[in-house]
Amino acid sequence: MVIFPYRHQGTWMFDDERVGLVQEPFVEGMPEIIDLFVQNIPNAEKGFKLLFSAKPFPNHQAKLVWDREEDEGNWYRWDEQGLEGWLCPALYHYFSKAPSELYCKAEVIEL
Repeated sequence: MVIFPYRHQGTWMFDDERVGLVQEPFVEGMPEIIDLFVQNIPNAEKGFKLLFSAKPFPNHQAKLVWDREEDEGNWYRWDEQGLEGWLCPALYHYFSKAPSELYCKAEVIEL
């Protein structure tokens, strides 16, 4: 799956017309995780491609491991970086239940 996050008023967010999300923010630890994902992408704040899957894929950048549920969302750990972040219920637009693992990769948007 793919979304195209961008930074708006200091917050990472994304739109996905397919599932009815507009300016859906990333909060509670996810902005710090995204900052690491995009550290080598020029002008990432203007937008980047975020690939994600419940299954490993070639050259994935991070494996986030499910930790716990809280407030209808889910906490995931990025053990290699010692970080954790919360994904809101928008996750259920992409998965019927919270995956035990999320594999992610940030890429430059090709024009």
